[in-house]
Amino acid sequence: MPELKNDRLLRALLREPVDITPVWMMRQAGRYLPEYREIRKQAGSFMALCTNPELACEVTLQPIDRFPLDAAILFSDILTVPDAMGLGLFFEEGEGPRFSRPVRSATDIDKLPVPDPEAELGYVMDAVRLIRRELDGRVPLIGFSGSPWTLATYMVEGGSTKNFSIIKGMLYNEPAMLHRLLGITADAVIQYLNAQVAAGAQALMLFDTWGGVLTPRDYMAFSLEYMSRIIAGLDREHEELRVPVIMFTKGGCQWLEAMADTGADALGLDWSTDIGEARKRVGDRVSLQGNMDPTVLYAEPTRIRTEVADILRRFGPGSGHVFNLGHGIHPGVPPEHAAAMIDAVHELSAPYHRPS
Repeated sequence: MPELKNDRLLRALLREPVDITPVWMMRQAGRYLPEYREIRKQAGSFMALCTNPELACEVTLQPIDRFPLDAAILFSDILTVPDAMGLGLFFEEGEGPRFSRPVRSATDIDKLPVPDPEAELGYVMDAVRLIRRELDGRVPLIGFSGSPWTLATYMVEGGSTKNFSIIKGMLYNEPAMLHRLLGITADAVIQYLNAQVAAGAQALMLFDTWGGVLTPRDYMAFSLEYMSRIIAGLDREHEELRVPVIMFTKGGCQWLEAMADTGADALGLDWSTDIGEARKRVGDRVSLQGNMDPTVLYAEPTRIRTEVADILRRFGPGSGHVFNLGHGIHPGVPPEHAAAMIDAVHELSAPYHRPS
């Protein structure tokens, strides 16, 4: 593999010195880019795009070609894992993801396999290998998965949900059954992420999109416990380099101290907490990623710059910060507003990294 020309992201995740704060965006390859919309139309469906390594590679590289970002993130979907477990993923127009065969009983759980990443999910690994080759060392590649709790919400509910009634019913009425489902899913995620590392992913991210809907007690037992298990099972060295792991629970900033104890290298923050306060709480145990409100990108570039400056100031001097949005970029954001944010991060962060 070619030598990495820009390793700011990896260094910041490991709290090593950097010249400027690295920046990337969740969902940076997506519908706000006209070139993405063109490829999506060409593919015919979202799943056709995800399962075609050449198109997934092209889409992954689109934001890297357009903006001076410090990382690429694999273009895929968190639901590829439950799909490979035989649940029949499909997307309904205006309804989002659905499963033909949701998991509702002990019998359903007993039937679940742990997929072979190079077989049932080989298209993802082929995409990782192709992206690494095409990146040619420009920036590191982030691989990812959904957390077991987040994946289980879709698997049990059969798709998106607003009140989580079916899975929370399982949690309260059949906790042992849900723990069994989460354990199988955690095993699948460990194998999936390790296969991404073997294929060339240089950092990993666990997306716990729905951990924030749980009570503190249930978050610890049904979400954080399984993410901790995954982190303990990951290959953290590849190509003679450390593979940093980012954990992100949307709506979970009240549990930062417990999250920092899992062994993750970095914690993602949504926009509901002050990044300076978060840094005080976790100290130098982990790096922090985030955390601008994605809707700021609807504002004028001058206001975007002001918000970037405020977040950089609140985090303060030193390494250990990866600038990002507090969740994914919205589809209607003008690309030039994303460019304004990226440029502002690079321009305004340099003073925070000068030796004192």
